[in-house]
This record gives sequence, structure tokens and C-alpha cells, in this order.
Amino acid sequence: MTKQALVQDLNSQQKKAVTASKGPVLILAGAGSGKTKVITHKFAYLTSVSKVAPASIMAMTFTNKAANEMKERIESLTGKSAKGLWVGTFHSLAARILRKEIEKLGYSSDFCIYDDSDSGNLVRSILKEFKIHEALYKGILSKISSLKASLVGPEDLIANEDSYGFDEKFARVYVKYQTELKRNNALDFDDLIMNTVKLYENHPSVLRRYQKEFSYVMIDEFQDTNASQYRLSKMLASKHKNICIVGDDDQSIYKFRGANVGNIQKFRKDFKGAKVITLDQNYRSTQNILDAAHGIIARNAERIEKKLRTDRGKGEKICYCTTANEQEEARYIAQTVKELYLKGKRSYREMAILYRVKQQSRALEEALRKIGLPYQIFGGISFYQRKEVKDIIAYLNAISNPDDSVSLKRIVNCPPRQFGATTMTRVESEARKKDKSLFKTMKYIIKNNGYPAALKEKVRGFVGLFDEFIANRDKPLNELLDLIFERTGYLKWVGEERSRNVLELYKASEEQDLRSFLDTASLFSGHDEEHSDDSVTLMTLHSAKGLEFPVVFIAGIEDGLVPHFHALKDPEELEEERRLFYVGVTRAQDVLVLTGTKKRKLYSSEQNQSPSRFLSDIPETCYVCIEKRPRADAVASSASRLPLKFTTASPFATGMRVKHPKWGVGVVRDSYGETDDVKVMVNFPSVGIKRLSLKFANLERL
Repeated sequence: MTKQALVQDLNSQQKKAVTASKGPVLILAGAGSGKTKVITHKFAYLTSVSKVAPASIMAMTFTNKAANEMKERIESLTGKSAKGLWVGTFHSLAARILRKEIEKLGYSSDFCIYDDSDSGNLVRSILKEFKIHEALYKGILSKISSLKASLVGPEDLIANEDSYGFDEKFARVYVKYQTELKRNNALDFDDLIMNTVKLYENHPSVLRRYQKEFSYVMIDEFQDTNASQYRLSKMLASKHKNICIVGDDDQSIYKFRGANVGNIQKFRKDFKGAKVITLDQNYRSTQNILDAAHGIIARNAERIEKKLRTDRGKGEKICYCTTANEQEEARYIAQTVKELYLKGKRSYREMAILYRVKQQSRALEEALRKIGLPYQIFGGISFYQRKEVKDIIAYLNAISNPDDSVSLKRIVNCPPRQFGATTMTRVESEARKKDKSLFKTMKYIIKNNGYPAALKEKVRGFVGLFDEFIANRDKPLNELLDLIFERTGYLKWVGEERSRNVLELYKASEEQDLRSFLDTASLFSGHDEEHSDDSVTLMTLHSAKGLEFPVVFIAGIEDGLVPHFHALKDPEELEEERRLFYVGVTRAQDVLVLTGTKKRKLYSSEQNQSPSRFLSDIPETCYVCIEKRPRADAVASSASRLPLKFTTASPFATGMRVKHPKWGVGVVRDSYGETDDVKVMVNFPSVGIKRLSLKFANLERL
């Protein structure tokens, strides 16, 4: 593709970003400014115009969904397959490097990758062994993850006690956790980055080889990088200095995961003379929404100033609605969704409801169910986290890597095969004494005297079955799965409904080898799943990043929720909450509805709520206010163009046949509105759907 063809549909700032092909470049990409378009056009420009070899560009992002979109667009622009290119998530590309090099760190190349569930099970087993309350495992796992994101291993923690608030019990757990991972030949998510950095630090010749291989590094969503990811990026780019980062400091919302918004400023110091290009033309939202968003984010002190503009016009004013309680709030949102749909203005999939904490979804789900609206929870349990799918993946992990004791323990008695908890406790005790994995310990028990015959018999039966699986692990993956199903009877045991998910897994395994399939499954998250049904999307504000919808509701705009109560006394945390609200607002394309309540039940007690302090930062010209009361005399702003009424009883039920004096016989589709002004939606074969007021319609029931 020619240079002219690559830049002809780009705005002036986008053209500058795409054609800046030498040295460090910082692209400050505002929300909805077309950054994916810029990244992929830049890749095509580098390979087509600057003649950079495609295989010498490493392009990193944060989700599989974003990586796949990048690959598809690159293929479309270049007309060449993206297969084999170094385009992917930080974690998948690090795993790819470690598959080749990890033996230098004392692991074998068939290591398995533990997801959060696997890591949690391992920590819980360690806490049980140390006689520490198992319910603490989530907090401990979070702290371990935070330390690894900062490149602090257990040995660093112990050597620098004063720097990290040293806790002896936690340090013991961390040391044991890493020891068990190594024994299981396993890495958790954070190890993928930390061990790649360690590989390069301990083996400079390996780093030089990869620096030579990658002449250009591109990183998307740079504001979300943590210390380990920044370090990895800097190491890879330090030779050629050809690095392009794309990010928006206003959208940095993952501090709790270790993300450091300061990495953007750090980049400018570490890569002197970096060219800075701002993308400030928004292609997503109306100007009212953008002005509201700017009013919110402009109050943050530590940010690079940018104000987004659009050619889409002012658009609808934002609606801010207050209700008496969370049930009324949910009912108002549900009814508004329903009316927008029934008027034919929006499909359900075009609408999203966002909230700060998962607890808020209960009332919202109840209200949606009550009036029969379809919805889906985004970022919930992913396909790969369903029990039956996780079971089969555990089989495959243990077959690929028999030292994976976490996976082996999961499936040793699944389906039941007389290898119960007592037998497993005995094997685990022996494994600790011998400092061996569970599978090696089982083989040791079989071969050596001094163990009860009954124990040997149970262990021998399982080992024989698993040795058969291991002997077939190089066969096509679907044949290996067939063997597992046949020899274990898993599909029959799990039942017809759950077996459907297992069979979906079987389909997903086609044309994949065992190792690549397991890496895909381990690195998959609920945020990577596509939802094709026509249903309303419910999600947390954090989950909404990277998405957009024509209609967005944000519930709970109250102090204590937005901003969250933990941030109220911490200026840095408060800025993070402001960024989070900004992200939520900029998800909306056309219509934005903010809601809050006067009372809300939070953490088991009902509390009086105050409107969010962030609301005062929104320009008054951008929004209208409504106070919604659960009575017929509800007060509503006459300036609002949004539906404000609650459904009440109607003499015309859904599905009822009615007759109109002009349009003849039709069928009632729905009814809504206040007692003094009930409206009905009727489908007339002669003219289609009509919205009628009962006061004037003269409908006759048939």
C-alpha cells in the first residue's frame, strides 16, 4: 500500500503520528480519538513505506481482544497474514519468549501458566499447611501480585524488610508460594513479565539478541503499564530507541493492579527528545458529553492538558436523575431502557449500565428481570473459568506438565475414582517430605516398600491411567480429548447441560497443538469474550474501559461510590476516581444518564447518600436535573428529552387484541406512563407500531 493510500483518511494529527517513524514517539490519544486506527496504520506504514521487516516490530497491548483487532486491521491494510508476527498482549509475548529461553532460569520449556483460580488454590493450600486462616488468600495473592508488578521477589522482600512493611508470616507464604510454583514448573501471570525481565538482566547476551531482533517497539494503553512492564519495554527499546507509546493519562484507572500513570512522564525523561503528538479529535461522543468529561477531568492536577472536540454537534443534554433509593433508581433505569427500545430508537445491545461496585448490580438485575428485559453481565465468569471447562483444562495441563500438582490435585478424583481426600492428604504429606511433585511422589510410592497395599493400589490405578494419557500427548488434540472422555467417562458424569460447554471446548481445540491451546486458555479473560445477543450490558466502570455504547447509564453517582469512600481522604486516590468517572462518561456516544439515590443499602446497612462531588465540575449547560419520586406527582425537568415515567397498571395488557377507529385491529406490545397519562404501544398490521395515549386513542378491547 502506498504512503498516500495509508494516510488519506487520517486527520492532520493522526498523519503526524503514523509517519513519525524514527526515534521515540509519545502519542497522547484522547478517548475515542481513533488510536487503534493510528497504531495499525503506523504498523502498515513502517512495513510498506519505511521498509521495516514486519517480524522485527513488537506491538504490545493489554487484552486479547485488542490484540486480535490489531492483527485483523494489519492484515486488511497490508494484505498479508499476521500469523507469526510479534503482535499480542504483554503476557502472551512474554510467554512466547520464555518458551524459548526459560531453561536458563531453571524451568523447563513445558511450564504451565496458572490463572487466578490456580494461584488462589495454591495459596490456600499453603495457608492450610501453615495453619493460617484460608479466607485471607485473596488479600495475600493481591499483595504478591503487587510486589511482582514492582519486580520484588521473595528474596528482595526479605533483603529489604524496612522498605516493604515486612511481615514475617506473609514473607513465609510468599517464599513457599514461589517454591511451589518452581516445583510445579509453573508461572503465574505476574511471573511471565518478571521472569522475562530477570532473563534479560541475568543474561545480557540474550537481551542483546532480542534488541537486535526488534528494531521497533509499539505499546498501546501505555498508561496502564506497571513497573515490570515499563522495565521490559525500556530494555527492549534501549538499543534502537525506535519506540512508539500510545496512551492517555486521563484514562489510567488500574492503580490497584500496579499501573503507574507516571510512566508516561517517566518515558519523556528516559527517552530524551521524544516527539509528542496529541490526538484530540473525538469520533465517538457528542460535544455535550465531551464538555462534561473535560469539566470532570480538568480538576486533576497531575495530567497533561488536552480538550477533546468533535464534529458530531452538541447532541442531547446529559440527564442527572435522583431517586429515593436504589430500587427506585433501578426501576427508573429499567423503564428508560424499555421505552427507548419500544420506541424503536435503540436495540438492547446499544445500551449499557455502569456502576462502581458489583454489589450495585443486584437491584439493577432485579428491575430488569421484573419487566422482562434481556441483559448480560460483562466481565463475569468467562467460558474458560466454568467448572467443567476448567476440569478438562486441568487434565490437559497435567498431561502436558505432570509436575503441575495444582491441576493434578483438581482432577485426581474427578470423576470419582476412589482417590479421596484421605488418600490425597497422605500423598501430599509424602510429597512435602520428599520435596517432590505429587505425580513423582505417586510413582515413588508405587516403587518402594513401606506403604500400605491399599494406598499403593489406589495410586497405581491413577498413575496407570495418567501414564496412558501422557504417552498420547503428542497426538492431535482432539484425539487426546477423545481418549480422556472415553477413559474417564467425564461427559456422562458431568451431565448433558454441562457437557455442551465441554464440547464447545472440543471445537475450540481444532487445529491447535496442546501447548498453544493451553496458553490461549490460560491467558484468556472474561473481558475477551464477545457478546452477540441483543441484550443490555451491565458492568463495572473498570470493565467498561475500551468499550463504547450509544446509550450509557451510570448508576450510583454519590460520594462513597463515585468517588469511592476509600479515596475520600487521599488526593492521589481521588484523582484516580476522577479518571474512572471520566472513563465512564466517555463510553457514551449519544445519550448519557447519571443516577443517584438519597438512601442506599451498602455493606449491610442503609445509609444517607450525598450527590457526588464530581457533579459540580460538570458545566451547567451540559445537563438537566430530574428528581424522581415514587408517586404520581413526580417532579421532572421539562427541559429533558429523556423518558421519565414509571410503568403503572394499564387496562390493556401485553398481547391483548384491540381495535382502533382508524387503523383497525392490532396487538398491544406494551404500556407505560403515569396514572393520568398511560401510553400503549400497539402493533397494527396496516401501519406498524404506533405509540398512543389512552386519553385520546379510543381503543376498544376485543
